[in-house]
Amino acid sequence: MSWFSKFLSSSIGQKVIMSLTGIFLMLFLIVHLLGNLQLLKDDGGEAFNTYAFFMTHNPLIKTISYSLYAFILWHAIQGIRLWQANKAARGNVRYAVAHTRPNERNARNMAWFGIIIFIFLILHLWQFWLQMKMGVLPPVEVEAYDHPVQNLYLPVAAAFQNLGYVIFYVVCMVVVGLHLWHGFWSSFQTLGINHPRYTPLIKGIGVVYAVAVPLGFAIIPVWMYLMG
Repeated sequence: MSWFSKFLSSSIGQKVIMSLTGIFLMLFLIVHLLGNLQLLKDDGGEAFNTYAFFMTHNPLIKTISYSLYAFILWHAIQGIRLWQANKAARGNVRYAVAHTRPNERNARNMAWFGIIIFIFLILHLWQFWLQMKMGVLPPVEVEAYDHPVQNLYLPVAAAFQNLGYVIFYVVCMVVVGLHLWHGFWSSFQTLGINHPRYTPLIKGIGVVYAVAVPLGFAIIPVWMYLMG
């Protein structure tokens, strides 16, 4: 086994992979949010459908997207493996009074948050992305292209008129925010970016990111439901 393989299979290597894939996914969330904000435009979904077509047909974006799916799966698998390893290291001893350290409690919470988010992503992809891939959505004309594109806005708008789904979506965004709150800083800490001068700034950016990005996503279904 090469040194690289040994590193990847080690506890430190797994944490580094978690950090790198996590940072990549956090960058993607910003791009995805900017695209989803097109749903707030009062144009019948034209801007959003234009964005959706571009994201699913540009060769570079498609390559990045497939890498994204792999990173999501890799991030989830590594998270579960680390969770199981930490659980095994603690053993099965139960105490009358549990004195759990904050970092251990955060690690357990991160695992549960990650599982909820992963389930949400599977449902989200099945409901919207899969319909586009199957080509079952009706065509619609947009100004940016000289040919029809699939009307992804249609199922999204329909879903966001369902109060139950809107509540479910918003709750999931709260979970995303909690996951990011700890994950943002811990990703940089794992990579060794830990300095008295920069740490407060990174933590501050992490808090703003963990609040602003999920809030941006949550506003969209609430707005569309109220305006529908």
